[in-house]
Parts: sequence; structure tokens; C-alpha cells
Amino acid sequence: MLEPLRGKDVKPVIDSGELTARRLSAADYLPQEQSLDNLRSAAAKCEGCDLYLRATQTVFGSGPAPAALMFIGEAPGEKEDDAGQPFVGPAGKLLDDAFTAAGINREEVYLTNTVKHFKWEPVGKRRLHAKPNSREISACQPWLLAEIQAVSPMLIVCLGATAAQSLLGHKFRITRQRGQILALANGQQVLSTWHPSSILRTPDADARQRMQEELFVDLRAAVSLIRR
Repeated sequence: MLEPLRGKDVKPVIDSGELTARRLSAADYLPQEQSLDNLRSAAAKCEGCDLYLRATQTVFGSGPAPAALMFIGEAPGEKEDDAGQPFVGPAGKLLDDAFTAAGINREEVYLTNTVKHFKWEPVGKRRLHAKPNSREISACQPWLLAEIQAVSPMLIVCLGATAAQSLLGHKFRITRQRGQILALANGQQVLSTWHPSSILRTPDADARQRMQEELFVDLRAAVSLIRR
């Protein structure tokens, strides 16, 4: 069973950008009773890394527990940061289309992200998504592991390389291992596929269409697996 670290002794560090002492991990904020409701309430107060400083709010996962399917993305985007819910922006719309094509009811699956705060860079008046770094992913991982324990999915679907590498290790390559059923050390099955936002950002129309079709195929495979 995947188990978040608890009670780990850490020393605060000084971030040169903020000049403020910060906790090193979300593990400091995990509640004793780790139901989804308790985890969500605790995560709302998380300052385990500096991403909370510029985000509007924590974007925790949503959906039932237990759930047969659990989907993990990279990080919330601007729309999610505003709404406080995962996958409600353009990527969420494409994911909904994939759900429809695969016969998945969004209300019956659990949706979350590897990192729970929106990371962004200013471009004029816009806030553009920025990829979380390894430090931020590691600091946030206790939330993700606790969610997995609470949801107890039959299958985890990682959307994109960031989510997949956070569970399967840095050697995982989405271009080579997309669509494969892999297992974590505890036997938990994991399937990885394209992140909808990656599809939307692909400039070549033919490549974008191919990736979308592969996403749809992979989600159909996920449904077939849990129905065996």
C-alpha cells in the first residue's frame, strides 16, 4: 500500500525569491483521519511549498471514494484556480469528450492533479501555466498518495508525463509507454496516456488528431480493464 510520510523532521529553508521560511512538504499538513473530506479541508491550508503564495486557492481532487477509475493530471490551470475544481477548463472539455467516447460517467470517477496549486508566469495581463518542478511535485506528493489510499481505485489513469513520472519514476516516457498497463510496487495498476492540454497545445493538426484518437482508445481500454 502506498503510504504518505508522516511526522518527518524537516528544517525550514529560505527561498531566495520570497525570503521566507517554508515547510518542505505537505506531509506536515496531513490530518490524522484521512477521509477525502478531511484531506480536502487540510489541503486548503497547505503551505508545503511556495506555490500557494501566488495561487488563488488549493485545487483538490473531486469525485467519489471509492472509485474504480482515478485520473491524475499535472496541475490546475487558470480556470481550475478560479473555480477550485479540477479539469473545468479547455483540457477538461476535451477530457469530457474522451469520457463520452469511452462510456465513462464523470460523476463516477475521481479527478485530481499531481500538484494542487496553479503555477504560472505573467505574460502581459495573462497568467500562463508553468510546469511544476521536481521539488514542488515531491512536496505535494503526500496529498496524492493519501488520495490514492482514500479512493482505492481499480485503475489509475495518468494524464501526461508529469503524473506518470510522479508514480512510476523519472525513467517513464509517455511517447514509448503510453497505453501500457504498468504496476506500482504494491500491485496498483496504472495506465498512462496523453494529457488533454498537451493535445490542445500540439500545433500540427494531424498530430493533434492522432493524439486525441489515442486518448480515446486508451480510455476505452481502461474501461475494458475494470469491467473484466
